[in-house]
Amino acid sequence: MSTPTVSSNAAHPYETLTPDVVMDALASVDLFGDGRLMALSSYENRVYQVHLEDGSAVVAKFYRPGRWSEAQILEEHSFAAELMAAEIPAVGPLVLDGRTLHPFAGFQFSVSPRRGGRPPELDDFEVLEWIGRFLARIHTVGAKKAFVHRPALDLESFGIHSRDWLLKHEMVPLDVQGAWTKACGDALDLIAASALPSSAASLKDSQTKTLRLHGDCHPGNILWTPTDGPNGGPHFVDLDDARTGPAVQDLWMLLSGDRAQRTGQLSGLVDGYEQFRSFDRRELALIEPLRTLRLVHYSAWLARRWSDPTFPINFPWFGSSDYWVGQVNMLTEQIEAMQEEPLYV
Repeated sequence: MSTPTVSSNAAHPYETLTPDVVMDALASVDLFGDGRLMALSSYENRVYQVHLEDGSAVVAKFYRPGRWSEAQILEEHSFAAELMAAEIPAVGPLVLDGRTLHPFAGFQFSVSPRRGGRPPELDDFEVLEWIGRFLARIHTVGAKKAFVHRPALDLESFGIHSRDWLLKHEMVPLDVQGAWTKACGDALDLIAASALPSSAASLKDSQTKTLRLHGDCHPGNILWTPTDGPNGGPHFVDLDDARTGPAVQDLWMLLSGDRAQRTGQLSGLVDGYEQFRSFDRRELALIEPLRTLRLVHYSAWLARRWSDPTFPINFPWFGSSDYWVGQVNMLTEQIEAMQEEPLYV
């Protein structure tokens, strides 16, 4: 069995982020913990729930060094602030000492209010409709202006660069490399023939309208709170992957199951969406290309982060020949899916 080795012995960026450093970072913005600190599920960044001496609790997020520039992070924060100002239940960072992003011990961190909740029930039409209404409102704000610093979701950055990096660093075992390279190439060729922008430079000439998105709107990033209490319903968290792209990007990750199930879920989302904003049905043809790009990008993301000890612990199956055979099979399925008629509502 082959496992990734690239940079496996390199120092990872979070080795110095001890609990004491987390507490000292919060103290630097006059938030004093009572000693209770809990790591929350996050692989890209490090996120902690911290109980404070005054009895409240906050969520501290330490951005992975080198991933985003300060300007890109602040653009995320600004987008979150716009959403909250529009009374959209997005959870953004607190303004402390006049700013939302704070330096400490070589890290950049932000602090947000703690929000409870559970994943939404996506087999409930009313829940889907409710989420669709808020997605439309997010996109209405997102369409008001463009990102200047944050990247676009396109074929080049998510697909071609990911494939080329994996091959350059010899991450695909030799016994699977030929089959994976062909399947990936065939899949990317089909995406290139779609209406998805091929690169950030092609956005202005794209057939598809693009706007500022949540970018990673899967069920885990929507916290549902009881509707019989104040501020019940969905709360959108983690705008870390906010970027420019087509509106359907924020809908398709909420779909699962067979074609009939996905069609029903999509119907609920679009019904709610169109109560506030029109939805271009032509974008439904982008669902499978976007799903395929995420598949390729995910493998490259795991490989690039392998020097971080939390990745081998949480993804022990990654890198084996069996893993890559599975990827070939999924890419083959996606090639077939991209040639089928798109979902229709």
